[in-house]
Amino acid sequence: MTAGAMRRVDPFDLPEWLGEEQVTWAAESGLRGGHAVPGRLTGGAHDPVPCDLLAVDEAYPVPVAEQDVRHDAHQAWRHGQVLLVGPGDRLTLAVPGTRFTADLVLDAMSRLAKAVGASPDHYSVLLRIGADTR
Repeated sequence: MTAGAMRRVDPFDLPEWLGEEQVTWAAESGLRGGHAVPGRLTGGAHDPVPCDLLAVDEAYPVPVAEQDVRHDAHQAWRHGQVLLVGPGDRLTLAVPGTRFTADLVLDAMSRLAKAVGASPDHYSVLLRIGADTR
């Protein structure tokens, strides 16, 4: 994902079932792999929704997000929300930080649930550990 490719996503433009049913976010790679974790949201008999996590403060060797996106991600987080962005049809949760922990993923998914009007109790997370690339 390039910094210039991000556009804001309105949670009301997401599929309704994300706010109405049991939803699972499953990582497609390990958390230890770096600042971006690809994943998908699934629930019931619906088509999966691609949903990635992006730690917006990673800046080496180049910034992964433009300054306004980093600012908006931090501002949303401070107010108990998560910034939703996307290139094309891939939803991305823009999260402050440079890497992900299990707790940070759970917090981000809880904020996504609230954004679509769901209870965080209806969301579950399936993580992959991955190899540490540091």
